Amino acid sequence: MDQPITAEGIEQAISAFVSERVNTEVPADQDLFTSGLVSSMFAMELVVQLEQEFSVQILGDDLKRDNFRTIEAMTALVGRLLGAGQSADA
Repeated sequence: MDQPITAEGIEQAISAFVSERVNTEVPADQDLFTSGLVSSMFAMELVVQLEQEFSVQILGDDLKRDNFRTIEAMTALVGRLLGAGQSADA
């Protein structure tokens, strides 16, 4: 019954969360830090949100700012983490 998670679905979920929190639509390639939309506190909320929504663990080198700079970067991070988890299950 569960549909596979696609990159598009991941991006849509992250975009919806970010847009709701900052009360504006955010392009997937917009730098959230230089635009002032994301504070360090909100960055930590993003980590928790991604971990909970996609059942991934973001640890060590994955916690670097570049992985959270844009919605595209977060989508790639989650996709990579989900791919690693799926291959471990195989």
